[in-house]
Amino acid sequence: MTLWPGAPYEYVAVAGDFVFAAGACPIDGDGSVTSPGDLEAQSALAIENLREAFALNGASLGDIVKATIYVVGRERADLVRAWSVMSPHLERAPTTLLGVSFLGYPDQLVEIEAIAVVSKPSG
Repeated sequence: MTLWPGAPYEYVAVAGDFVFAAGACPIDGDGSVTSPGDLEAQSALAIENLREAFALNGASLGDIVKATIYVVGRERADLVRAWSVMSPHLERAPTTLLGVSFLGYPDQLVEIEAIAVVSKPSG
């Protein structure tokens, strides 16, 4: 996946060993939301976009120390569906899972933001 170069914000900010990611969205390299109506597919793409944004800045999903997942839905089952796709990639990092009415892009159902800490190698 290639991150959309036209995003009106930075995907990440680095401060020392901390890598702060903006909300990773299910958008493709053209800035289009993919898989309208498919929460699982959008969740998978959001995780991949987060993985790529971190990798470009020296972090990995394994470095996450805090995440927040936003899910558009009316039922707790919608949150569980997104969680079931994303949680295996978060290695038990503390995570807040929220149901919301809508998100920033048309047809967007999910977004994940995260903070990672990249420790410097010892020695």
